[in-house]
Amino acid sequence: MRTYDLTPFYRSTVGFDRLFNLLDQAGSDGSPGYPPYNIERTGENTYRITVAVSGFAKDELSIVAKENTLTIKGEKVAGENSKSEVLYRGIAARAFERAFQLADFVQVKDASLENGLLHVDLVREIPEAKKPRQIAINGGAPKAQVIENSAAQVAA
Repeated sequence: MRTYDLTPFYRSTVGFDRLFNLLDQAGSDGSPGYPPYNIERTGENTYRITVAVSGFAKDELSIVAKENTLTIKGEKVAGENSKSEVLYRGIAARAFERAFQLADFVQVKDASLENGLLHVDLVREIPEAKKPRQIAINGGAPKAQVIENSAAQVAA
């Protein structure tokens, strides 16, 4: 895959650091395929990330939302299978860390673990000040004011 040097953009722009970091991450193939996940749009402003975490208990998983990054970590407790000897390990139980970049105003609403799947529900709540508002369009020229002259004023 081609690599691009974004250094000239860093020198000539202000405030686009996050965008260039995302481009750097997208260009590198550093994200492993474990554990698999889905990202769904469940409504106009609601989303769900589903991560396959079979074999992990609730206390072995952590979800951290910091700024615009959602990080899901899993770490197995050591010595869990000390009584038996595993002849073949086909179920992966290795530690993992998945990071998701969230758009502005996207917040974690809920998380649940069922049937080996970790569901993280997200919602985009845009503040009223940031929502688009309708602006009324006024007429072109102002209306001329009509001054009524009474017959008594004209006679005087």
